[in-house]
Amino acid sequence: MSDTNFSDDRLIVALDVPNAIAGLELADKLGESVNFYKIGLGMLTGGGLALANELKQEHGKRIFLDMKLFDIGATVEAAVRGLAQFDLDFLTVHGDPHVVNAAKQGAAGSDMKILAVTILTSLDRGDLDASLIQAGDIADLVLTRAGRAFDAGADGVIASPQEAAGIRALSEASGKLIVTPGVRPAGAALGDQKRVATPAKAIAAGADHVVVGRPIWQATDPKAAAQAIVAEF
Repeated sequence: MSDTNFSDDRLIVALDVPNAIAGLELADKLGESVNFYKIGLGMLTGGGLALANELKQEHGKRIFLDMKLFDIGATVEAAVRGLAQFDLDFLTVHGDPHVVNAAKQGAAGSDMKILAVTILTSLDRGDLDASLIQAGDIADLVLTRAGRAFDAGADGVIASPQEAAGIRALSEASGKLIVTPGVRPAGAALGDQKRVATPAKAIAAGADHVVVGRPIWQATDPKAAAQAIVAEF
């Protein structure tokens, strides 16, 4: 790339670091090479909401708040309404229709997109069996959950790269977002992910955004690692 500060919003960097201070330090290292960040539940007690607000309001970054909310409808609606005041870009909830519907009501009047989690990318069929989840192929279950989430009003879904193409082919997916975690650059360690693909394959399969964490923040040169992923696109 000729421009070392080039950023691509298709790449979302997961700030899976211990606290807001470490998150700001990483964002500073990445500079203009990254414009979109994910802040998850693990960061919540380490100043995650404050970090989200600072990156959004003071640094002009886009923010994906990965809370994976699940509760009764009234509680989800109230939580989302409170989070919507921070002017964030994406928020995750579990893909159960009553949860998605409540989240959309809570987000009404804001630009925050509600993304539904289908089946966590760290899970395989054995994990689902242990949780008494309906029998069947994971890909089929993901497609069914994605379709129901879209019908309930979801703006997009979270799904592994393996399921992105199938979801993109759904009639209900027209105009919807697909965000894929479980993305690992070629040669990177899998970590705790079980259903993975490279960034280029995820985008080719129909993903709008890919989420990458460890391969960037554990790299000797995080900025170079991020730029290499963008180059893969």
